[in-house]
Amino acid sequence: MKNLKDLNLGVALCGSFCTFTKAIQTIEDLINLGVNVTPIMSFNAYETSTRFGEASAIISKIESITGKEIIHSIATAEPLGPKSMIDAILIAPCTGNTLAKLNYGITDTPPLLATKSLMRNGKPIIICLATNDGLGANLKNIGGLINKKNVFFVPLGQDSPIAKPYSLVADFSQILPTLEAALDDKQIQPVFIQY
Repeated sequence: MKNLKDLNLGVALCGSFCTFTKAIQTIEDLINLGVNVTPIMSFNAYETSTRFGEASAIISKIESITGKEIIHSIATAEPLGPKSMIDAILIAPCTGNTLAKLNYGITDTPPLLATKSLMRNGKPIIICLATNDGLGANLKNIGGLINKKNVFFVPLGQDSPIAKPYSLVADFSQILPTLEAALDDKQIQPVFIQY
């Protein structure tokens, strides 16, 4: 395993609320490896309580694990790239909405602005996708981003091909090896897996 100690990593959560438990566990695993995690959340992820958890409890847990206040505004996300505050960004979970906006250069949420600021500086962008339309409207956005320099995907597959035939979800257990490969400018293979 590559030494990730002292890596300054932004970890952005978007609104795929059913994956938040895995995302929080990933943050904890990264902290235990010595990674300096800067938490970032989209407006919806930060403000919305769902059947998967109360927003205030999720925020409290992430801030307790990282020891940092979550970046959840455009103003606080803006300096991340220009001031080289983070070396790479992991969007976990990355929703189809965020994926589409990233592909088209739209930066209207904290995760998107942070990601775009790293993209312009050639730093690694790691996408851990969770979307119900990955094989539908968002397939073209996967194709658009997978072909871009410094953008790397956590291996993903159909999580429920019969009940949700267009849904794609990344394998959260592959985040660390994907991150390690991305830091060496490599895409982990295979990208598409079978659950």
